Amino acid sequence: LLPSLPTLTVLVPLLSLAGLFYSASVDENFPQGCTSTASLCFYSLLLPVTVPVYVFFHLWTWMGIKLFRHN
Repeated sequence: LLPSLPTLTVLVPLLSLAGLFYSASVDENFPQGCTSTASLCFYSLLLPVTVPVYVFFHLWTWMGIKLFRHN
């Protein structure tokens, strides 16, 4: 039912890039329009940034728990 993690790792940036190109080609005020949370452009810029930050902090927390348990 749910796609695997490698599939999501490829699909999320590709869909975000497609949304960004769509926003850049359709929206007249493209850079300024990215600030509204109702626009597709906002999420096409937000998703590629959110996923690596989430993974980084998830791994950071996991390493902290590992270090705390072993010391």
